Amino acid sequence: MALHVRGVLLPDDEVRDIWLVGDRVTFEPVPGAQTIADGGFVLPGLIDAHCHIGIARGGAPITSLDQARELARVDRDAGVLAIRDAGSPYPYPELDDDPELPRLARAGRHVAPPKRYLRDIGIEVGAAEVAAAVTEQARAGNGWVKLVGDWIDRGVGDLAPAWDAATMTAAVEAAHAAGVRAAVHTFSESAVEIMVRAGVDSVEHGTGLSLDLIDEMARRGTALVPTMINIQTFGGIADQARAKFPGYADHMLALRDRFPEVVRSAHEAGVPIYVGTDAGGGIDHGLAAEEMLLLHERAGMPAVDVLAAASWGAREWLGFPGLVEGGLADLVVYAEDPRVDLRVVRTPSRIVLRGRPVR
Repeated sequence: MALHVRGVLLPDDEVRDIWLVGDRVTFEPVPGAQTIADGGFVLPGLIDAHCHIGIARGGAPITSLDQARELARVDRDAGVLAIRDAGSPYPYPELDDDPELPRLARAGRHVAPPKRYLRDIGIEVGAAEVAAAVTEQARAGNGWVKLVGDWIDRGVGDLAPAWDAATMTAAVEAAHAAGVRAAVHTFSESAVEIMVRAGVDSVEHGTGLSLDLIDEMARRGTALVPTMINIQTFGGIADQARAKFPGYADHMLALRDRFPEVVRSAHEAGVPIYVGTDAGGGIDHGLAAEEMLLLHERAGMPAVDVLAAASWGAREWLGFPGLVEGGLADLVVYAEDPRVDLRVVRTPSRIVLRGRPVR
């Protein structure tokens, strides 16, 4: 049965009638459609642009499709109707078209340096094998690869790039040659500079960004997914590491403390910013609303820009059309205007995924 929704459609800011016919949106009236929402504020379904439904709580790889489904449902029930899984140690292409789950943009496994990343999560390769591993993982995903740009180097006692600059640049080139986009995990100043200048498509975390590099990202259109929830955990990471690696601990705290201003500067410079929680491992699923509030309250992004970063803007970036004629039938409805009080994103009154009511 066709569904009918009426409300203030964002970002257009007009009271509109929307009909959902199967998995498509139309503004042409459909006789006999069932009205499921009349009033409120209607947004294209939210996106978590940095999420891991292939990693269980605690950091171990999942071992079954049912585990991935369970984690994805937690995000769905919070209004997240599309996910970019930024690296999964468990393959699940079968879930791409699952009618009960958010739409998926997937990377394969993280491409990481040997013995310098989370155990059992990435494909760990030396410099000579990086480009080939990227090409392989491009086939394992459906449009993205994930590179680990830096991690602690115990010999140095601090963050350090995963490989030399030429290898990291070749990794981005290999991704593009395979027809996919490249996302890079990076905390440090040195690695993020290498990767931005290499033409990476999105910077994940990006705590080491400088003002000059922010301007370069804006010029290139390189996206930033700040994962501010993740950055708040740096205090615990520093505490655990301080006895053996005091310089690393101090560095992580300094990166954490300056990060809200980094994100603010990136927004002001025009860098595309998208909402991502880094759910999986140490971060719970279903926290997109909390990430949105951090971007607003800590980084100073206006509420409407945060909504774009979590909804219509992020959907366009990932290729999931919003509430336009012929677009995808994913929407969330809020009783109050989230532009006035962003906290209402915690409590959607109606969720519709693929033309089917979830709430």
